[in-house]
Amino acid sequence: MAGENKFAVLIDADNISEKYIKFIMDEISNEGVATYKRIYGDWTKPSFSSWKSVLLEHSITPIQQYGYTQGKNATDSAMIIDAMDILYSGNVEGFCLVTSDSDFTRLAARLRESGMDVVGMGERKTPKAFISACNKFKYLDILLEQSEKEKEQLRKEIEDRINGTQKSKKEKIKINLPEGFLEEDEEMTSLETIVDSVISIIREKSDEDGWVFIGDLGGMLLKRHPDFDVRNFGFNKLTPFISSIPDLEIRADRHGNINLMYVREGTKKEQPEKK
Repeated sequence: MAGENKFAVLIDADNISEKYIKFIMDEISNEGVATYKRIYGDWTKPSFSSWKSVLLEHSITPIQQYGYTQGKNATDSAMIIDAMDILYSGNVEGFCLVTSDSDFTRLAARLRESGMDVVGMGERKTPKAFISACNKFKYLDILLEQSEKEKEQLRKEIEDRINGTQKSKKEKIKINLPEGFLEEDEEMTSLETIVDSVISIIREKSDEDGWVFIGDLGGMLLKRHPDFDVRNFGFNKLTPFISSIPDLEIRADRHGNINLMYVREGTKKEQPEKK
């Protein structure tokens, strides 16, 4: 989208697991647009085979780097060289360095010296020196833990709702949701995934009163899920689609302009029909 900062996302596969990829791409979409998406490692190693489907799904380019010397990490050098080439190309305003390795501390500092916005991502084991060299740092393992807690809470809410309609039964029903629940469908991003992203964006980008401009929300949904289209779910426009999600509150701007609608978490009194 016009006016947004362009980022180069560089991932150190030697130090980052594929289970974090959704959080990496979601978090950088909050900062701008990922124009470069590269991941570095020795792809001849069997341990990297689990990355294959992830790279295809998120259109990330794998950069092959052989380990020339036993015990030496050649991935670091390749990633640093590419980062400097991208810096001098002048095509980006920021970098996202995904690693838990302190060897990239000087790179982060050098990119900041050149006026780049540097976002670091890694696990809690990441050395403080690298974290301090970045403008921002995201703990991927914490984001994963929070996501698992939210899914478990949703499972419990579903169980409670079903048990509430089964008052005549003495035993409570335990819901065993299928594997992959709330995750993306292979062919089309699911409604559950879109709703999950809507709530996440509202919580991350809202103002002091909890409001987010619906136009901005729609733009961020497209960055997270390129196949997102309200027509996939029976709606013609974004606002009615957002309004159909339970427990969201919608209002026009403070001047009453219905073309500028805002949304926040809250209890709604009634559900609008699809239009």
